Amino acid sequence: MILHNYFRSSASFRVRIALALKGLPYEYVSVHLVKGDHKSAAYANKSADRLVPLLEVDGESLSQSMAIIEYLDETHANSPLLPKDALGRAKVRALAQSISCEIHPLNNLRVLKYLLKVLKLEESVKNTWYNHWCREGLEAFERQLDVDAAYRMKQGQEPSIYCFGGTPTLADCCLVPQIFNARRFDMPFDGLPRTMAVFDACMKLPAFQQAQPSNCPDFEA
Repeated sequence: MILHNYFRSSASFRVRIALALKGLPYEYVSVHLVKGDHKSAAYANKSADRLVPLLEVDGESLSQSMAIIEYLDETHANSPLLPKDALGRAKVRALAQSISCEIHPLNNLRVLKYLLKVLKLEESVKNTWYNHWCREGLEAFERQLDVDAAYRMKQGQEPSIYCFGGTPTLADCCLVPQIFNARRFDMPFDGLPRTMAVFDACMKLPAFQQAQPSNCPDFEA
């Protein structure tokens, strides 16, 4: 497998985590978004949407991190990232999409660059935008974890260590990169105890440590 990605891309980070959790080897190919590598003709021939990540596997090219992760989960049964039951899968997908669909699209690099370069907003205003939408989204995420915790208690189930249950899921693959991103923008994390406890639990695992940006070959401080 070949993974075209960028060390700071949250979506790329998600896929690196999933690959690491499943112990799948891959070739790392850097696509430097800030330098515009994703707009090159060579990359455009591979990626119709000119985004990262892009996974080349078995002669095919797969885009969109959530689709890639679910493909990996369906084709490699070890370390499952979605529960066996339909209700559990729906709950995990809801948590994952709270980040991938509600927070990330408003705060990814191309949106922030548009705010600065086209709308001519000041850096401080851009950062205010980022912090508002990220914080609002993570507060909603925290409330979802509260609901799950109350349900588990009512059912006499063990509390979740991770986003959903006792093993990492698709939701954890999404949460950890979002927290890394939020830290870069100095977003406050007070009032998010369950969310941050999940993050801390994830970061104790070798797979999450291995996948983090500082361990990427194209990392820049």
